[in-house]
Amino acid sequence: MDHARKKALQDLFGDRIRFHHSLAAYTTLRVGGRAEAFFEAHTAGELARLIGFLSSSGIPYFVLGAGSNLVVPDEGVRGVVILLRGLLAGVEKGPGEPPSILVGAGFPLPDLLTFCRREGLGGLEFLAGIPGTMGGAAIMNAGAFGKETGSAVVEMEVMDRRGQVFRRRRDELRFRYRGLDLPTGWVVLRVRMVCEASDPATVGGRIAVYLKRRKLSQPLDHPSGGSVFKNPPGRHAGRLLEEAGLKGKRVGGAMISTKHANWIVNTGNATARDILELMRLARRTVEEKTGVLLEPEIRILGQ
Repeated sequence: MDHARKKALQDLFGDRIRFHHSLAAYTTLRVGGRAEAFFEAHTAGELARLIGFLSSSGIPYFVLGAGSNLVVPDEGVRGVVILLRGLLAGVEKGPGEPPSILVGAGFPLPDLLTFCRREGLGGLEFLAGIPGTMGGAAIMNAGAFGKETGSAVVEMEVMDRRGQVFRRRRDELRFRYRGLDLPTGWVVLRVRMVCEASDPATVGGRIAVYLKRRKLSQPLDHPSGGSVFKNPPGRHAGRLLEEAGLKGKRVGGAMISTKHANWIVNTGNATARDILELMRLARRTVEEKTGVLLEPEIRILGQ
């Protein structure tokens, strides 16, 4: 990004635009370099101004949720990394029946489950323990225990590369396994999800059950990025990795968990390079031993 474009960004947003900003603390793996520029958008209006300028100027941009299922390269990221805050990170209960909630894309999933418990809204308990945001869960069609985010979505507000906002009904959205088909550069703003009328105690009990199941099967004592590889059709990636003898395999400070083979953990001093090399090693080993090519679920920011 040249000086003129940086100056234009500063003219638009002042010192709220931060240059050469470290991203490691914004990811659950706690690794990675700096963003060329970083901005926290609080309203759809200022996000529209930013994205409109970036698109017309040919500057790449990326919206960051909670930084789970994500690796930031050690060398950093060109362009602008955007966080959704303020009005883009709220939640409210919808009117009518069946009950629904309207959730800002920047709203954290743990806070969403707290809201649902308090309001007696069931159906989303399977999201318990996922360290993401609503926008990330929608884009990734996050799922667990046989359920997926997309099945609960009834409507979504999205912004295109020109900063225009559209509403898309469920039948206009194409969810797939660990993904949502949206045009490149479009941003999820808010998601309306259908729930089930329940009571706080019942919802809280279901959340506790899911959290307990996660604690028993997943390595929650180290920074990690969640599931590393997608499950191949009819197979389980974790089982394939375990059968290939990869539990405990290390590259630098990155290690394939001894608790769940489809998780890579940061043992304390890992780099993004360590994690990506371990992913390549694991993928190659499984293919050589089983003939199955695993597809990454973890994304690399900027690629």
